[in-house]
Amino acid sequence: MEEPRRGPLAGVRVLELAGLAPGPFAGMMLADHGAQVLRIDRVGAVDDRPRRDVMDRGKRTIGLDLKSPEGVAAFKKLAAGADVVIEVFRPGVAERLGIGPADLHTVNERLIYGRMTGWGQRGPLAPAAGHDIDYIAVSGVLSLLGRAGGKPTPPINILGDFAGGGLMLAYGVLLALFERERTGRGQVIDAAMVDGAALLFAMFYAGVAGGHWGPRGTNLLDTGAPMYDTYETADGGFLAVGPLEPRFWTEMLDRMGRLVDMTDLPNRDDPANWPKLRERLTSAFRSRTRAEWEQVFEGSDACVFPVLDMNEAAAHPHNRARETFLEIGGVLQPAPAPRLLGSERQGGHGDRLAPAIRLHDLTEWGLPDDEAEALRTAGVLA
Repeated sequence: MEEPRRGPLAGVRVLELAGLAPGPFAGMMLADHGAQVLRIDRVGAVDDRPRRDVMDRGKRTIGLDLKSPEGVAAFKKLAAGADVVIEVFRPGVAERLGIGPADLHTVNERLIYGRMTGWGQRGPLAPAAGHDIDYIAVSGVLSLLGRAGGKPTPPINILGDFAGGGLMLAYGVLLALFERERTGRGQVIDAAMVDGAALLFAMFYAGVAGGHWGPRGTNLLDTGAPMYDTYETADGGFLAVGPLEPRFWTEMLDRMGRLVDMTDLPNRDDPANWPKLRERLTSAFRSRTRAEWEQVFEGSDACVFPVLDMNEAAAHPHNRARETFLEIGGVLQPAPAPRLLGSERQGGHGDRLAPAIRLHDLTEWGLPDDEAEALRTAGVLA
């Protein structure tokens, strides 16, 4: 018997078909808040060693051969008692396997079927291969990212895979769960990374359309303005500088004036002065170490903070006070978010967020021991 889950999603059962990045991230978001998530992997990929991938925390895992009739039949039994399926294949693959939405709704009309793809379930590019960089390119998002005069620069794979993909899918699952309370029926979620990335940039599309947002790297929030950028310090560190409001800007200059001369600066409200102003700030920040500047700005509203690496971030007093990072199975990682204040902290340091382990007893998922053992003997289940 599995340990009872706690949290707002306790009692919700999720079958997560193994995939890369966005699918596991969506499953992690649900598991973090109490859902019972069973990851379905290839038979040869599963053993009794814990899976220490951060996005597999709090889950259980099995291997199942979905290319065999026996494996498909077993998956349908699992789906009959599930609330959610997370599917990460190209359009049409699940249908060819016999585990598409129509196949599973015949055994469970309340099932929520979440489909995670880059291009979506329809459209000319639906069957095409792609990665995060491609989805944010076609969404228009990538064209806005980078410094002035430089080429478009992808921000790792955050915007497509995780924010525009996995997080949007998890949000879609919550919408569908809410809708099911009214209708009694499950939904099919078409979560496409190209759609999600575009949505994240809603404010900037409006800015471009209204003529308020110019070419990349020339605007207030994309390193075009000297008061919203990073600056190197004397020891090779960096500071994140963001005093957009006049009073924060004044406080920053007052604090800096304790160490360097910040008089006779050009007017920051005129973009023509931005290059000269950036030169002055660059020179000033390079004159002292990051630690010296941290002392200068400590306790201020200057909106200047150190750019921390991953290890430094975990050790920062603010993050330590909030327990923003946890160590689970020897792996340092971000804690679940967001938090429901007044409720028990989801996950904590207990077993509920432990690395994923193989689930041997599938009776609670509707697969009796004798059938499971027969499937294992046949090499269909691991």
